[in-house]
Amino acid sequence: MKAASSLLASPLLLHPIKSPNHHKPTSTITTTTTTKTLPSSIICRAENKPTTNPRKKPTMDGPTRPTRGRNPRKPSYGMSRRSALKKTFSQEQVTFTGPLSDDPVVGIIGGGMSGLVCALSLEEKGVRSTVFDTGLHGLGGRMGTRLIDPQPLIFDHAAQFFTVSDQRFSKLVDGWLEKGLVRQWQGTIGELEVGGQFVPLPSSPPRLTEKEHVVQTSMVDVVRPSWISKLEPFNGMWHLSENGKPSGQFDAIVIAHNGKCANRLLSSSGLPLIARQMKRLELSSIWALLAAFEDPLPIPPNALTFPFEGAFVKGVDSLSWMANNTKKLSCSPNTGPHCWTFFSTAAFGKRNKVPQESIPAVTADKVKAAMLEGVESALGLSKGSLMRPFYSRVQLWGAALPTNTPCIPCIFDPHGRAGVCGDWLLGSSLEAAALSGIALANHASSFYPFFSPLLPWLVIADYFQSGGTRPDEFAVGLHNEFQPLAGHDIGQFPGLESKELTVGAQAIQLST
Repeated sequence: MKAASSLLASPLLLHPIKSPNHHKPTSTITTTTTTKTLPSSIICRAENKPTTNPRKKPTMDGPTRPTRGRNPRKPSYGMSRRSALKKTFSQEQVTFTGPLSDDPVVGIIGGGMSGLVCALSLEEKGVRSTVFDTGLHGLGGRMGTRLIDPQPLIFDHAAQFFTVSDQRFSKLVDGWLEKGLVRQWQGTIGELEVGGQFVPLPSSPPRLTEKEHVVQTSMVDVVRPSWISKLEPFNGMWHLSENGKPSGQFDAIVIAHNGKCANRLLSSSGLPLIARQMKRLELSSIWALLAAFEDPLPIPPNALTFPFEGAFVKGVDSLSWMANNTKKLSCSPNTGPHCWTFFSTAAFGKRNKVPQESIPAVTADKVKAAMLEGVESALGLSKGSLMRPFYSRVQLWGAALPTNTPCIPCIFDPHGRAGVCGDWLLGSSLEAAALSGIALANHASSFYPFFSPLLPWLVIADYFQSGGTRPDEFAVGLHNEFQPLAGHDIGQFPGLESKELTVGAQAIQLST
């Protein structure tokens, strides 16, 4: 891999900021006038006249002042999907007409791979941002590692590893490797057929030593844990709030997550075109079983030459992946408990889907038993012969991975000054997530030359440079049709699908 990219010259702060400073625009705007010009458009512009009665009852002429006061109205988190769809498709389009700030700030909702890379790419262009993330223990979305005290037990409970096949992503990873943010996973990965037949994939380069590294950038703030529950256009800015509590105001916003939370957030945002595209996204459901055993799991006879640390499981209904976290993550991989992560198939997840916020105990027991039986089948063990784990926990990823995609790097609504990035726009890999974040922050034509003759995109940074005076030139992905998406049940791994490409691919595992 090549030398480190300047993009990560200043990595993000990786611990919570308890008292974030929310950015304010460089010029003070005292009031807003909203004018309804068309049934499908709300014009939001700033004027210099003072508000005559800020407590006046809102009218139907446009967006009102952001919710404040003692008893702010709470968002309807319990609304049905039908209600959300009706609300989404009937909302009016917000159109910002006022000039952009000389020092614009972007609010990014979602601190996974895509949101973080978007923030760092904006920083390279001289644009400040604030990343809002729901993580209680750290950033990174599903890239995080879970520690269970008191042993401690260690699990990768979501993203297992990622591969590198794109030059631009390779430059990013070079910087992460140098700073100790990622390391190479040297363990054997392969395919495990039912009955214990293991076929290793070509080996990867050696894994780098993991080390702690916490640095803050000068232009990216991180706020967590934070659940942004409302977006409101007001005074030429986007005002974000969490259950009625103001979270800052921004010149533009980025939605860097998906699923029902994103759909609820967008359902009354004034961004119907973005909301409609998000609603078209279809997501699989995957069960994760975290299990710790006192002794090593039995190795299939034909795998003795290749003791594996990770395997894509074939031919087992309840199991699609298994990985030895102790070997992969622990500083002492040959001692202590043996921690494994098991993932179900998407079909099993769909049949056994329940509300992931409150999994019934009977469902948890049923899923655990079925997945452990799947482990026995995959390893070629007789039913009931697998040792019982002394610790186990099941978790449902109800919105696990995209099953369709618009095949476009990002979405941007220039009239609403809002964009979307995420892996689902291109595929279902961490590489796709990173490239989407880069594309939204910069211009996609330089990253996807095969699109450039038809779509010479210039997105957030270039939109700011234009002053927002030619919005129609910057619209991206608002009407693209979706196509089915192929890949493993736990995602895509560019390079692993082809033996020729796999030889040069790197399996990179995130540092804890």
